[in-house]
Amino acid sequence: MHNKKSYITEELDFSNQTISDMKNNSKKFYNSIKKRRSIRDFKKKKIEISIIKNAILSAGTAPSGANLQPWHFVVVKDKNIKKKIRIAAENEEENFYNYKAPKEWIEALKPLGTNSKKEFLEKAPYLIAIFEKKFSISKRKKVKNYYVRESVGIATGILISCLHFSGLAMLTHTPSPMTFLNKILNRPQNEKPFVLLVVGYPDENAKIPIFAKNKKKLEEITSII
Repeated sequence: MHNKKSYITEELDFSNQTISDMKNNSKKFYNSIKKRRSIRDFKKKKIEISIIKNAILSAGTAPSGANLQPWHFVVVKDKNIKKKIRIAAENEEENFYNYKAPKEWIEALKPLGTNSKKEFLEKAPYLIAIFEKKFSISKRKKVKNYYVRESVGIATGILISCLHFSGLAMLTHTPSPMTFLNKILNRPQNEKPFVLLVVGYPDENAKIPIFAKNKKKLEEITSII
């Protein structure tokens, strides 16, 4: 005897496309996303908040372990809070560059021209702090989350893709450690900062290192067997 399903189902909402459309759509997406670049020079131009909200809603559709969705997004636009984040981030970065960073890492960063100064944290109109939730609280009970980093990583990738497709530029900022974000943003201890996403329009004079355009070829990153 088969056990009855303990969950409710519905018909899959899926649109079949022709092979021609599939090829065109995949090529169109690649041609757009390959222009994505990490920048550090932003305009102070405001962004319509609905664009940010739609991008986060898109990120929230990401697959996650047991569909527990172990993420939280904090959108920061307040000037005073951004200033606090910049001060804390620069302190961590200075400590990292001066005392913690291995020589190999310093050498790897040279072609990108990065340093401990983070003016962009104040200049960009929005910061999005992404937190991973080790566990959640439901009805006063502790609920363990599964495949947390994998789930949050996928959601972050969708968020970045959507923001880029919407016409915005970004920087993924990961000072180590980032625990100061919990304090400044008043997030609980069951949440751990995953990445700080800096979002805005590129400045007219924004430049990128040529080195950053060097992406590996398909045959270097793919095996088809």
